[in-house]
Amino acid sequence: MTKKRWKTLPPDRARRYLEPGPVVLLSTVHRDERAIMTLGWHMMLGYDLVGTYLWQANRSHALARASRECVINLPTEDLLDTVVRIGNCSSSEQDKFERFGLTALPSREVDAPGIGECHARFECRLHETRITADYPLFVWRIVHAHVATSPRLPRTVHYRGDGRFMVSGREVSRRRLFRPDMLEQ
Repeated sequence: MTKKRWKTLPPDRARRYLEPGPVVLLSTVHRDERAIMTLGWHMMLGYDLVGTYLWQANRSHALARASRECVINLPTEDLLDTVVRIGNCSSSEQDKFERFGLTALPSREVDAPGIGECHARFECRLHETRITADYPLFVWRIVHAHVATSPRLPRTVHYRGDGRFMVSGREVSRRRLFRPDMLEQ
């Protein structure tokens, strides 16, 4: 194993190394208003629970609170420019499905539409919220999931900060090292 050389890193740049999940598009609807937001701050909290940080200034925050539902959509590298552009504008100004030419797909378990151009769609219902003055955390339960049959290993995008992204790469298996009871069934 190679010995590492170290440098000091400002704490506010740690996210460039710790952002584990791919950037997603969160779609919501309440009454006749729908929204899409680009979201990088989310985490798995269990096999079917996802936590998301939805800033109060985003229109999606109000719609998600009111409807108590959303769809978490997984875009791939081919949608990267659209993902950035979605994050640069407000759903209060214009319907982002129309603005970006995205296909709104009906969901099976929730009213919020999925995005047809994304590799996967996870329909969610609000499990609980932990909204404080600084941290609006929504905990969602995935109630239905749709995943494209190909490609088998989608090229998802991961935000590194400062306008830079990492694209998922090759997969490496260490399945043989796991105890059988630690593997998904």
